Amino acid sequence: MSDGTALAQDGVALLADTWHVPRIHVGDWFDTIVTWLTNNVGPLFDFISKVVSGAVGWLTDVLTYLPPWGMIIIFAVLALWIRGWKAAVVTVIGFGIIDGMLEFEATMQTLAQVLFAAVIAVVLAVPLGIWAARNATVSRIVRPVMDFLQTLPVFVYLIPVIFFFSIGTVPGIVATVAFSLPPGVRLTELGIRQVDPEMVEAGEAFGTSPWRILTGIQLPLALPSIMAGVNQVIMLALSMQVVAGMVGAPGLGTEVFGAVTRLQLGAGFEAGIAVVILAIYLDRLSAAFGNRSVFSRMGAVFGVLRRSRTTDEEEETPADTDRTTVTAG
Repeated sequence: MSDGTALAQDGVALLADTWHVPRIHVGDWFDTIVTWLTNNVGPLFDFISKVVSGAVGWLTDVLTYLPPWGMIIIFAVLALWIRGWKAAVVTVIGFGIIDGMLEFEATMQTLAQVLFAAVIAVVLAVPLGIWAARNATVSRIVRPVMDFLQTLPVFVYLIPVIFFFSIGTVPGIVATVAFSLPPGVRLTELGIRQVDPEMVEAGEAFGTSPWRILTGIQLPLALPSIMAGVNQVIMLALSMQVVAGMVGAPGLGTEVFGAVTRLQLGAGFEAGIAVVILAIYLDRLSAAFGNRSVFSRMGAVFGVLRRSRTTDEEEETPADTDRTTVTAG
């Protein structure tokens, strides 16, 4: 019995040593695809690079045009309008700390890249999510693609974009858009699908067009879920921008990466604190848009402005009438 067991073990060991799954050259295939795209679609990549670098450069110039105290006032007013006076006070304190650490310019560079990448991701994600929610075939195609993008390690995004766009701002933006896209698509599709079917059927019973049902019923009811997706897109874009410092994207990511490579604990901690403050600010503002009270507050502000303008026009009207009467006399 022992001889049979030993013989079986030797056979298993021999089989394990001599038999393997044949070599699958996935890396070589990927390298071939990247090389072919670089050689044949190069002008398109050059055009994308020029557009992205120009747009991000312009947005960075806008955010750094005013002195830090001017931008802090603007950020505080925006927080006051959307979240209230407590958020405005925290905003002043937070960005004041960033300015005190001499990280304000790097923070504005990061903010410009995050805003640009988030806008592109949302513009792609929301229509794609709506399409997937209204078409089962599209949903079956999109879901595994989003699963793949969402489970792909962060650093892997940087490998192909370096070959396509070299180093600098553009590869960081492209990687950020791809990395932050999945939650926007998923939560948009989820929000549209969770709309009460009876609401949609009621609109169809009254002869409402599909476009009106989408814009008048489904999108308003799915708005909290969609805005949650937008919030996640912005947060993922910020986290990816920090990693994009490894490929030369300017801003806080470069500060963190440089501090790590040079073992500068203090500089890295200051850049990390700036990232945290910016993340809290963007999270609180973007999360507030999923709350209907924010839109009510905005509507109230616009209503006050409209009533003020109407009152001014009514006050000017009697004077114009008197002037006309005097002229006629």
